[in-house]
Amino acid sequence: MSTPSHQTPKERAEHGQSLRAQCPRSAHGDWSPAADRPDPIVLIEEQNADRLEWLIPVRRARMSASPFAFFRGSARIMAADLAATPVTGITVQCCGDAHLANFGFFASPERQLVFDINDFDETLAGPWEWDVKRLAASFTIAGRHNGLDKDDCRRVTERAVRAYRKAMADFAEMRTVDIWYALLHEDQFVETADDHGREDEAEEITEEAKSKDSRQALDKLAVEVDGEYRIKSEPPLLVPFREIRDELPRKNIRKLIDDSFEAYRETVPDDCKALLKRFRTVDAALKVVGVGSVGTRCVILLLEGRDRKDPLFLQIKQASRSVLEEFLPPSPYENHGQRVVEGQRLMQTVSDIFLGWNSGTDDKDYYWRQLRDWKGSADVEALKERDLRYLARLCGWTLARAHARSGDPIAIAGYLGKGKTFDRALAEFAKRYADQNERNFEAFTEKIRRGCLSIAEE
Repeated sequence: MSTPSHQTPKERAEHGQSLRAQCPRSAHGDWSPAADRPDPIVLIEEQNADRLEWLIPVRRARMSASPFAFFRGSARIMAADLAATPVTGITVQCCGDAHLANFGFFASPERQLVFDINDFDETLAGPWEWDVKRLAASFTIAGRHNGLDKDDCRRVTERAVRAYRKAMADFAEMRTVDIWYALLHEDQFVETADDHGREDEAEEITEEAKSKDSRQALDKLAVEVDGEYRIKSEPPLLVPFREIRDELPRKNIRKLIDDSFEAYRETVPDDCKALLKRFRTVDAALKVVGVGSVGTRCVILLLEGRDRKDPLFLQIKQASRSVLEEFLPPSPYENHGQRVVEGQRLMQTVSDIFLGWNSGTDDKDYYWRQLRDWKGSADVEALKERDLRYLARLCGWTLARAHARSGDPIAIAGYLGKGKTFDRALAEFAKRYADQNERNFEAFTEKIRRGCLSIAEE
């Protein structure tokens, strides 16, 4: 990555400004699909080769719900489109899927509610511009879906980019360690909401997030059987291991769960190892999550501490090659679960203490995290124009902070400058890409209508 050198701040800022000659800021708005652009539907369907076959129709159904839902599941398509776009050459740890629905709340180890990026399946070192363009496009696409007119969509999108640009300018002036400590916590979230007249809604979101923990998950996801909790059976979205023996390696299921847990435990810090030794595994199930992730192997693991009233749910997600790796140098980590975990730790100020990884007996990589730890996010499809403006400010700042940790904030700020040139260019890019996303969505749903692609109701 393009981490800061021992040049002076002035030299780094001048370097960023000099990059405008080879990559004009206005050039970012000039996008159209390449003549040899791969078929977007083929790109999506190729991803199904390594997924659970019986869940592929569920994935298609979720993606066919709206252009925004399709966009959420089409990170690979956008990565292919971004590969030919102009870049400055300054690299950062990219999220790889920085759309607005991948930002939200979780609990810090200090038990503060913090707002940050919360999905890192595609994380990889790459151009900072790619994340900002995916974020900008997501606001335009969400705005259209929620009924905003073209002018409001543009204003909301520009606001997200402006928030990124101004935050990066602030980080360029900060001490390095202060950047590392910067985070957006609950009080700041509510204060910012008050500026937009949304304080009541913000407090409702934060209180709901705090209610989502392992005890709440136990009530929702498990039932008591013969004095012990068991994960419910609600196929196809929640299927306990005891019901899917044909999908698992032919060995004792209990041993499979325990062996995976032990392998994972070896990847966490010693203090977390000590904590995990206080829990025993109780049950496990496949659980469908998200949109783009549907069909990949995602498992929830129920553990018990001191007694049945002391549950802990961990989530184990399959980690495959990042979609960015088709166009960028590969990850330095052999295990893609470790790629996800290390990328998350680098981009977030604080992270889940239970992050870890393992290689499964099925020759696939996995990463682990707590299932619910004060998890909260906005219902994107219910957001009005002023809600999106508020969220744009939060997401732009948060993405800039994540990039400033791994890249050179002074050089990026020098390139972006103080004017609105880049903001306007990205809003134009987002408009053009939203148009293309709608064409992609129409092609996808047309294949479903013609019976070429099967879907399944949930």
